Amino acid sequence: MHKFKISLLWWTMSAATGFSVCAGAQTTASGSGSAWPAKSIRFISPYAPGGGTDILARTLGQKLSENLGVSVVVENRPGAGGLIGTDIVAKSPADGYTLMLGTPSPITVAPFLYKKMPYDPLRDLTPITLIAVVPAVISVLPSLPAKTVKEMLALARATPGAMTYSSSGNGGTAHLAGLMLQIMAGLDLTHVPYRGTGPALTAVMSGEVTFTAANIISSLPMVKSGRLRALAVTSEKRSPVLPQVPAVAETLPGYSAGPFYGVLGPGGMSAELAARIRNELVKIIHAPDMKSRLSAEGSEPIGSTPEGFAALIKAETARWGKVIKAAKIQPE
Repeated sequence: MHKFKISLLWWTMSAATGFSVCAGAQTTASGSGSAWPAKSIRFISPYAPGGGTDILARTLGQKLSENLGVSVVVENRPGAGGLIGTDIVAKSPADGYTLMLGTPSPITVAPFLYKKMPYDPLRDLTPITLIAVVPAVISVLPSLPAKTVKEMLALARATPGAMTYSSSGNGGTAHLAGLMLQIMAGLDLTHVPYRGTGPALTAVMSGEVTFTAANIISSLPMVKSGRLRALAVTSEKRSPVLPQVPAVAETLPGYSAGPFYGVLGPGGMSAELAARIRNELVKIIHAPDMKSRLSAEGSEPIGSTPEGFAALIKAETARWGKVIKAAKIQPE
């Protein structure tokens, strides 16, 4: 049984807890007759500065400010696997002035890890748009005898319980990817959680653990420098930025485990306002420079409708619920 305990882009972060930009003129919400935004927007990143979520949140924040003409303040509110920052959003007014960049952990996974949640993800949050999906990379030390996923699985079977994998924390991307691998391949793996993706990658490079499955944004520099060897990506198909690296699904058909990034607001937000915010975000992520930047880092820009994002959240909640229950993980 598992036990749960609770490439920066092109700018320099101004502070660990906030980033503010302002430009242009006020925009009026189409069809509503009321101005939105009429004041600064609070954009919550529920993780520590410098990670993939924070990097994307700050990019979106700056672009939103430029397009809307108001200050967009990115606040890092890390803790409890994203629950602290997400709870702030869930308890805020549904007026479009508090938004967040969400990931699976506090939205689709946390309900199966904790007996008591401070919010109900399906009731207390309003999905606005799915920004991007990002594969993770299963990476190991170049010296590991296993050169492929098939060989790594064989090595794990030969030494039950001895193969370890690191993650950014319980319920995070790498943990879920490892659980999926363990269940589908019938392995006995040992999970070692760390406080962040950086330490999880460092643990592999130092030989503390056998492998990790960190998001491609964080993994790519280590793979390209030769400090880590990429065995596979966790998306259903190969990534264009690592075309020579196979997908795990080529060895384990049906395997898929990668994070999504999406913007959400408090529950009860009007459909009109959610659509208005979504339209602004879609313009940003499909602008040529932004689309190119996301694609170069292995992200697939989406820009779904609020309804489409809500459907994804429900489907992912059901999928990871099955994985967690199959792993016999008991909520705390």
